Amino acid sequence: MWKTLRQIARVGRISETTHAASMAVEAADKSDAQAELLRILGRALAIRVVDAGSCNGCELEIQALSNPYYNLEGLGLQFVASPRHADMLLVTGPVSRHMELALRRTYEAMPEPRLVVAAGECACTGGVFGESYASCGRVGNVLPVDVTVAGCPPSPQALLEGILRAVRRQAR
Repeated sequence: MWKTLRQIARVGRISETTHAASMAVEAADKSDAQAELLRILGRALAIRVVDAGSCNGCELEIQALSNPYYNLEGLGLQFVASPRHADMLLVTGPVSRHMELALRRTYEAMPEPRLVVAAGECACTGGVFGESYASCGRVGNVLPVDVTVAGCPPSPQALLEGILRAVRRQAR
């Protein structure tokens, strides 16, 4: 224990210092995104996340959107449990044959207008799984997809940009 305390006293703080300029730019981007969402929708955007057969890498990044750094709820975006309350469907993973019907029912239960975002390489292209006896492949084979967010897994920033791109597309 004494060895560890001596090392802490000798080395000091190891974390990076924050840059005030970059934090100000990020705050401005977030306030712009919030204002744009309110201008387009006039309310919060409700998102239903469906794991159609992924490895859960994308879900970890989606969950990171809820942490204080990204503050998804502060931007006017929220995750909902029921597709009947959702404006957007965020799908991850290749669609397995067992999830095909559940995914279609979730989509059909959503009110109009419906937005679908395919998140991750598997949802966009089928990934390493492709189409087989156990997989329908990409989400586009089962549902009409508005926006795809590539990456394995996509970063929280890329996910947020994809969600905003889908909302902008709906506004047009």
